Amino acid sequence: MRIVMIFRFLCIFSLASTAFLTTTPAFPADEPDTIVIGQAIDLSSPNAAVGRDYVAGIKTYFDALNAAGGINGKRIRYVTRDDQASPQIAARVATELIERDRADYLLGGVGDNVTQAILNAPAFKRSNMLLYAPLVDAREATGSRILFWRPDYLQEVRHILSHFSQLGMKDVGIVYQDGGSTRQAFQALSAELKERNLKLTGTVRIGSDEKQNAQEAVRLAAARPGFVIVIGDTIGTALFLKEFRKSAPQTFVAGTSLTNLETLRELAGPRAVEWTVFSQVVPNPNNSTTTLQSEHLNMMKKYRDEPPSALTLEGFAVARTLALAIKRAKRPGTAMQELMKPGATIDIGGLTIAASPNNRLSGYVDIALFKKGALMF
Repeated sequence: MRIVMIFRFLCIFSLASTAFLTTTPAFPADEPDTIVIGQAIDLSSPNAAVGRDYVAGIKTYFDALNAAGGINGKRIRYVTRDDQASPQIAARVATELIERDRADYLLGGVGDNVTQAILNAPAFKRSNMLLYAPLVDAREATGSRILFWRPDYLQEVRHILSHFSQLGMKDVGIVYQDGGSTRQAFQALSAELKERNLKLTGTVRIGSDEKQNAQEAVRLAAARPGFVIVIGDTIGTALFLKEFRKSAPQTFVAGTSLTNLETLRELAGPRAVEWTVFSQVVPNPNNSTTTLQSEHLNMMKKYRDEPPSALTLEGFAVARTLALAIKRAKRPGTAMQELMKPGATIDIGGLTIAASPNNRLSGYVDIALFKKGALMF
């Protein structure tokens, strides 16, 4: 019953928020002095908070850019379509963005399944486009026509493991949610533990059965791992934390950057998120140490009502990278291809973006800790 109530609450919240984020074209589709940037992304499923924050950061940058005159005299028309976390819908709306909206560039959404569905869509295959900056946790979505902005899952996991190894912790528990991509991530993590000679003290698989989840959480707590890594979405992580904290209130629990931390705190409760750490692929979004961070904070205050987050900063950085690549491209429509060339680099305001053999532009990884209700980097 509690899962159903959470699902209903999040769906109502998602529908209320989607109206703001689903962008209505500000300019005619055939306007010659515009650059059309399309994105199919989850804006309404129970886990849509990730997509909404990401879009908010992207839209903030493009709003500020248009207010300053656009790119080389051309304005940005940013068009989003809700894929509802469905691979079938993602393929359909991406096709609409390509064929009906005539997108010049296509941004990726959230998750491996929807990403692969877009890559497999006939309209995408017929185009000469690259899918740019999807938010994916595992490594199923691959190919020469995808350009990732963020580091991959293993880079984040290795950073987490190194962090705890420096603290002398060698016993690890793993929690993973039912699903194809999470099983793949579990296998990759298990192999990494063996390579580092770390001890796997317990494994828990969580699903939709609350009673079984609670029993699994108690069993893992009894194994007394030094720290626990969770492979799952925000809701699954929150439900596990609520049960695990009843038996292990001070065991470190770690997750990756695609966990929406505000939603996690709302669902799990402020006490449950104490002693949790999460890898992050951008610097602290609430600091203004670099130009990127400072401009993100200022523009979020100017154009958005919601607070900044790591995901809004990532969206802001993704949009800034694309805009700078378009500005310096030698020929129209080739910005992504040129950005993938060996030696290509862009300074986006204190963070350097560079081409890599695995089609990933950023290798930045940090750690954030919940302490006394606040997120500390």
